[in-house]
Amino acid sequence: MMCRVAAAVTLMAGVAAGAQADAQSVKIVEPADGATVSSPFKVKFGVDGMEVKPAGDMSANTGHHHLLINADAIKAGEPVPFDDTHLHFGKGQTETEVKLPPGSYTLTLQFANGAHQSYGPALSNSIKVTVK
Repeated sequence: MMCRVAAAVTLMAGVAAGAQADAQSVKIVEPADGATVSSPFKVKFGVDGMEVKPAGDMSANTGHHHLLINADAIKAGEPVPFDDTHLHFGKGQTETEVKLPPGSYTLTLQFANGAHQSYGPALSNSIKVTVK
């Protein structure tokens, strides 16, 4: 009996470790949260547990990045708007150069599927920057 319990605990620990390794998340790699930057500035995107593919590709566990300027994460399943504050990177880009006037901004990285439908707040990440 004790061996079965130990085997079950070991198996569960392995499953939990595997789930953590496959965790899905996005983050703004650069600039750092709270950074003061000069315009234009580079923004680098990162994603874990998903694969970056161009818009139109609806393969499972794939999508592309969107950068939202002073906008909140988008609910899962909702389309990312096409406007000046919702920048689309449908070619599969993983970085961009942003030009903004001086001021304080919240940048939100939002991952979405090939049809520009958001994966929701779980696949978003926000930072604050000051443009001098």
